[in-house]
Amino acid sequence: MRGGPAPVTLFTGLRARTLDPARPQATALAMAHGRVLAVGDDAALREAFPRHRRVDCGGWWALPALSDSHIHLLAYGLSLRRLDLRACRSLADTVAAVAAAARQTPPGVWVLGHGWDRNRWAEGRWPTRDDLDPVSEGHPVALTSKDGHLLWVNSAALAAAGIDARTPDPPGGEIVRDAAGRPTGLLKEEAKAPVARLIERPDPATAEAAVREAVRALHRFGVAAVHDMEGPEAFTVLQEGHAGGRLRLRVWMTIPLDRLEAALALGLRTGTGDAWLRVGGVKIFADGTLGSQTASMLEPFDNQPGNTGIAIHGREALRALVGRAVEGGWWPVVHAIGDRANRDVLDAFAAVRDLAEVRGVRCRIEHAQLLHPDDLPRLAALGVIASMQPIHAIADREIADRYWGRRSRWAYAWRSLLDAGTVLAFGSDAPVETPDPWEGLYAAVARRRPGEAPWYPEEAITPLEALRAYTVGAALAAGAERWAGRLAPGCLADFILTDRDVLGVPPEALRETRVLATVVGGEVVFAQGPLAGLEEAGAGLNPGAPAHVW
Repeated sequence: MRGGPAPVTLFTGLRARTLDPARPQATALAMAHGRVLAVGDDAALREAFPRHRRVDCGGWWALPALSDSHIHLLAYGLSLRRLDLRACRSLADTVAAVAAAARQTPPGVWVLGHGWDRNRWAEGRWPTRDDLDPVSEGHPVALTSKDGHLLWVNSAALAAAGIDARTPDPPGGEIVRDAAGRPTGLLKEEAKAPVARLIERPDPATAEAAVREAVRALHRFGVAAVHDMEGPEAFTVLQEGHAGGRLRLRVWMTIPLDRLEAALALGLRTGTGDAWLRVGGVKIFADGTLGSQTASMLEPFDNQPGNTGIAIHGREALRALVGRAVEGGWWPVVHAIGDRANRDVLDAFAAVRDLAEVRGVRCRIEHAQLLHPDDLPRLAALGVIASMQPIHAIADREIADRYWGRRSRWAYAWRSLLDAGTVLAFGSDAPVETPDPWEGLYAAVARRRPGEAPWYPEEAITPLEALRAYTVGAALAAGAERWAGRLAPGCLADFILTDRDVLGVPPEALRETRVLATVVGGEVVFAQGPLAGLEEAGAGLNPGAPAHVW
């Protein structure tokens, strides 16, 4: 039927949780042109659409496909190819892993790694280039900390980046130095930039392969949409994939602050694009991180007198930057970890509230990890979306107690934020943490690792509330709530099959959830259960679909 209507695909044999209040449960979904046509029971939809392709889903549970509201897609793909140091529990183990990688790396090629965490090392001290130089065998070495806000490098890397004792600290960053003023090899925040420019621009083929690998991994987790917090390199790869019809991940792509003026000059604004690839907000940093003790704090970190972190952009700077973005129709997406940073961001959002309403702009805080109790109600009052990563709460609980002490009662305060009326949008911050949303759901509901006591359990939320943050809340945070996050007529045909009812199992079972299939735009992009085999070349479910998608 060339030129005629696309055949309807009828997915039957479901136990669907639609997250649509009008029809919360269903046993069948009718789809065409990448959208949901109808939701109901098998018999009624077969009668309503007599000319259909039927796909039997075997009685498994169905949910709207999940979104990751904060990920570094290209960086995650690249991390799958780099030395993973997250399992190292000592400095000695970390150095040994670098030594092994250096021996296997061609002469002169960078040794790149990620995930080291000084807070979990037996030695308890900060690393230096003197630890790396004896084992790097002439290779420049650059190792990103778990939180991504520190870079540990050797002498060859410092030389390649032109950093020496005479190099001044950049605004919003610090070159850590010894008593003689010599760089130790530890670069904080904006001081990472000279090395980052050398290592974070992979060639086009490498970048495309990394993104493709990342997308495939996300499909296996049941993720069909992401809010990507990166820059031009990732955007270029995604645009080329989209233009070639290969993109099967929906991406809301933020831009870095240093590209805002160019975007404004071109007349671009948040929302430009289509259902596959859209221009997102502008990413602004208010402070550093907990793990690096560079989060901007109202009071010093515990046992660190005088250290209140680093305000990458302080209160007045944030007001100016947020105002500039909102005036141009850009949604401000602001990283804030410490209670001072979150307060400064809220003050900036309050200053532009009326203008944001006129411009149709939504304001987001990324992470919102520690809030002063006086500031908790302000997010809902200002219409601010809290884009948070539940996995951080159980991964960082020890260092939060160590450096924030009793203030940790108001860390990762999902229950308090929801009760105040705040919209939550959940993600992973991968590659800082795993992009597995089932680990995130477990963290939000249990607030503990297996075998541990819950950490401030009064801030735990229900499975339904957590699931909504990965679906409905994520859609709202990207301005897509009319056509994403639910299974309802007119919404995108994005859903997953799981091996259990995630709204009816104990918390421990959430992290063991198996995704049996991921369907994006009506196309099966991953399957290991009843739909296995249908992911090849679209299996004819959507005539004209490309044979190789990612």
